[in-house]
Amino acid sequence: MTATTKDYVTLHFIVWIWGFTAILGLLISIPSVEIVWYRTMLAFMALGVMLHFRRHNFQLGYKEVLKILGTGFIIAAHWILFFAAARVSTASVCLAGMATCSLWTSFIEPWVNKRKIKIFEVVLGLVVIAGLYVIFRFQFNHALGLLMAVVSAMLSALFSVINGQLTKKHGPYMITFYEMLGAFLGTSLFFPIYMTFFAADGQLNLMPTAMDWFYLSILALVCTVYAFSVSVELMKRISAFVVNLTVNLEPVYGIILAVLIFGDKEKMDPGFYWGTLIILASVLIYPVINKRYKRKALEVDNLR
Repeated sequence: MTATTKDYVTLHFIVWIWGFTAILGLLISIPSVEIVWYRTMLAFMALGVMLHFRRHNFQLGYKEVLKILGTGFIIAAHWILFFAAARVSTASVCLAGMATCSLWTSFIEPWVNKRKIKIFEVVLGLVVIAGLYVIFRFQFNHALGLLMAVVSAMLSALFSVINGQLTKKHGPYMITFYEMLGAFLGTSLFFPIYMTFFAADGQLNLMPTAMDWFYLSILALVCTVYAFSVSVELMKRISAFVVNLTVNLEPVYGIILAVLIFGDKEKMDPGFYWGTLIILASVLIYPVINKRYKRKALEVDNLR
């Protein structure tokens, strides 16, 4: 099937939705850990109902279920750091750190799949470090938020690589269901540590306001369940290369939305935008170079 203009517009809309998640994290009044707890609970419940009515078999095997639940723990840590990064800094700083995700993948994937690291990936990784240095130099008061966002991006890259292996055995909807369940359980198990060392007054805040429930529903149903299912559907007609290239625009859309919604709060010194531009340039050029690398490698193999 050939992709239509509508498909590409829909893909950009999905990426725009993902860019909106950091903003939702700021609009919701309850803390980051509680946000993740509600997000994952609502997501796995919604997916469970959907899969039940579609008559999916939930039995994947004991070991496989444990593996997917464990991946959900990584997702929980990623989301907690993601929302916390936006809280301690700004949505723009958070999204700038998340822009390192695809480059983290370029290092983690060879390690997991036991293949050689490509030299140009190392060079691009150094360019990202240069961009982060520029941001640290001019926006050092947001260093903690940026660091948390970068670690969050690393965890995102890790579970993405793991998901790449899981999809060879299981359907994406079933994987997401168990991962959201695992993320919910992981967040719940983290509560005692959270209350002891991090929570205000050592108490959980599990009392969302009416507006919080509205934003949480968008976060769980639109940004998680809907966006994921539509992206999978689009990959039937759009290549993975084009999808991943477009997803790299998430920080751009997110930063633009943050400035439009929060105004002066999201405005940074020029150094921040220069650093962000360096990171995004390296992220966006990576798929182009990688495609040429694969083409040359194929030509070499054909000559043998």
